[in-house]
Amino acid sequence: MSAAKLRIAALAFGFLLLAALPARAGIYYVTVAGLSGEPDYERQFTQLASDLDRLLKSTGPGAHVYTLTDATRANLAQTLARVATEAKPDDDFVLILIGHGTFDGFEYKFNLVGPDITAQDLARLCDPIRSKRQLIVNTTEASGGSVAVLRRPGRALISATKDGNEKNATVFARYFVQALHDPQSDLNKNNAISAMEAFDYAQRHTADFYDSQKRLATEHAVFEDTGEHDPTRTPESDTGEGLFLSNFTLIRLGAAQKAYNDPAKRALLAQKEDLERKIDTLKYHKAAMSQDDYKQQLTQALLDLAKVQEQLEK
Repeated sequence: MSAAKLRIAALAFGFLLLAALPARAGIYYVTVAGLSGEPDYERQFTQLASDLDRLLKSTGPGAHVYTLTDATRANLAQTLARVATEAKPDDDFVLILIGHGTFDGFEYKFNLVGPDITAQDLARLCDPIRSKRQLIVNTTEASGGSVAVLRRPGRALISATKDGNEKNATVFARYFVQALHDPQSDLNKNNAISAMEAFDYAQRHTADFYDSQKRLATEHAVFEDTGEHDPTRTPESDTGEGLFLSNFTLIRLGAAQKAYNDPAKRALLAQKEDLERKIDTLKYHKAAMSQDDYKQQLTQALLDLAKVQEQLEK
């Protein structure tokens, strides 16, 4: 298929994805801190998981938060089975893995207290979850070795390493959690932190860490969010990589969070976020559109967004 046809196909996919996005009903977060192996890692993993737990629970009644520390295969399976029972198709689902991982060239395993869990087993536990939009953030070493197994349409993946062969302990988790606390990660200033913004923040700060330590970087974070391609480090308009993550809200801030928790304004906020997603989609696929068509659709979306924002601010 030619590059032009790929761009057109990606654009069509983007608009279909946008059209399928209802107002979000809720979001299920499962954070798992696995086997630490050493006291320093135990403190680090537990602290990161606890920080996330407090932050996510503070976002309001739409957040369903499950946090496991010193997790076992049994309680992880039990938790994901519970989410599979509770979550509706319009609810988002986020699984964040913090800890250590291994890859033997064939199989990725997330280290847990007792028996470890393979990427194949994680996929089998997540597949019954009905959420149409899913995100798995694997922050362990060798996490890139899990992407091919976990990948599927409707599920975005972020891994701390580009493949299973980057096997040194990672720092990506520290900065991914920090991104959700730091308003500076909201690059487009829409009072929300998307999964792509959190990825960008964590990736930049991870690189800065190795530079400051004058060390060769041993981790290179990647993502895959179409269910069809190899993981990448940057958005790609030809394939559509990055659009899903850009449209996946992890945390709302300030006025947006207040509106989300206000039943009288929640529908307006949903309209605002849908319009922002439409604008993002248009910008993402500008190269595949005629200039007149792009300008007309973008102008109308911006006008509609201004009207909704005015109503929200009343």
